[in-house]
Amino acid sequence: MVLAERISAIYHGSGDGNALVEAFRQSVVLVPLGDADLPLSGTWGGIRWIYAFSSEAELAAFAAARGEADRSWDYATFRGWRLLDVVVAEVGGPAGVALDVAGPRPMMFPPVTGIVPAPVAVDAGAVSHG
Repeated sequence: MVLAERISAIYHGSGDGNALVEAFRQSVVLVPLGDADLPLSGTWGGIRWIYAFSSEAELAAFAAARGEADRSWDYATFRGWRLLDVVVAEVGGPAGVALDVAGPRPMMFPPVTGIVPAPVAVDAGAVSHG
C-alpha cells in the first residue's frame, strides 16, 4: 500500500519523488513476459520501457487496453530494486520502468541518476543514444 499512497501523493501535488522511488524499490511488482520469457517492453521517446504492474487487476487493464484480455498472460514477480538496478542495466540502451500504464495513475521511472545506476543513466552521459 505504501507505493499506492506515494503515487497518489504525487498526483495530488504533495508527493516526494525520492520517497516514491524508494517505495517502488521495496515493492513487489508483476512483469509480463514476452518472447523468450523476457520482460515485455515498449519503446517511446527513444527509451525502452519495461512494463510493470502493482496488481493482477492493473495487468488485466493493460491486457484489455491492448485488446488481449482473453489471452493468458505469463508474468514474473520482481522487487522494484531488481528491475531498476539489474534488469534495466541488461537492456543495453536507455531503459526505464513504466508502472500501471493502462491504469488511472500510471507512473514512469526514467533512466536517470537517482533512479537507475549511474552507468546506465542517460543524464550521466554513459549511455549511447545511437
